[in-house]
This record gives sequence, C-alpha cells and structure tokens, in this order.
Amino acid sequence: MIELCYDVKKYRQKILELAQNGDSVIELGCHVGNTTREILDNFTDSKIIALDNSPEASEKMGEIACENLVFINADVRLHETLLEVYSRMQKCDILAIDLGGGYHPDTVFKVFYIWSSTFKPKHTIIRNRGILEFVNSSKTSAEDYSSVEGYLESYHDAGIPPQIKEFNLWTPSLK
Repeated sequence: MIELCYDVKKYRQKILELAQNGDSVIELGCHVGNTTREILDNFTDSKIIALDNSPEASEKMGEIACENLVFINADVRLHETLLEVYSRMQKCDILAIDLGGGYHPDTVFKVFYIWSSTFKPKHTIIRNRGILEFVNSSKTSAEDYSSVEGYLESYHDAGIPPQIKEFNLWTPSLK
C-alpha cells in the first residue's frame, strides 16, 4: 500500500497504524527524530534505519540511539547511500519518506521510486504536499495501473532507470 499525506501528525499516525512489532523500517528524512522516536516507543522489536542530511540531525538522533536504530547522516539521492543501506537491509516492511515537506515533489517521487523499487516495502508512506496536491487535483483515465504493495508493481524488477541522471544512480536491480 502506498499512502500520501501532508500533515505530520497524520503521517506519523499512518506509520503507527501500518507498522507491526518486528517490522523493518527505512525512514528517509528523519530530521531530528520525532517520528523515529514514536516508532521506537511503539514497536520495541522493530529495526529502523533512519537517514537525514541536515546538520541538526546527527546530534538529535544520537540522543535516541539504541540497538534497534541505525542513523545515517547522508543524502538519500546518492548511490553510495542506497548501497550503504542495502548492505544492512535488503528488504523493508515500511518505507517512510518525509523530504522537504511540500517542496520538490519531483525529487520526492524519484527518491520513492528508487528506494521502493530496491527495498520492495509492504507499505510506503510519503509526506509531501506537492505530490498530494497533484493527486487530489488530477483526473484519472480508465486505464488501471495500481499497486497493492508499497512500491510500483509494474516496475517490479526493472532496476533503476538511466533517465534519472541527476541522482547519479546507475545501477541494475540490487539482488
């Protein structure tokens, strides 16, 4: 299932509704760890890899460090970051994406596509006003392209497309 929202409270609520104890979670855009902390408080056996590139993140994430949490201070658009996370976890149950709030929906979508295609989550929750506004403002055709998983099933094993050159992510499917 792929869920979109903008309100941070709804974003966190949706993560807590979909997650189960023992799930593996990749959180892209954890910032200072408020969402991470809620996941850790509610799911004591879950494994979380949280990523953020902001200067404020490292110190705050260090304050909630525990054995179930790996924090990586890195840019999620970079191939090296994807490989580092993949070396630790090849699949996840929940992919949570909160990058830029309402800004850069194109970047958020590309990050979603690459990370969800790689980790094939059961659920993806994206917090981004621009994507939500686009979806809520558009009319759909009679063509049925839908996914019940947390990734786009029509691209299940397509790998990372070379069109996304600004990310420098030229890699076949990670298997």
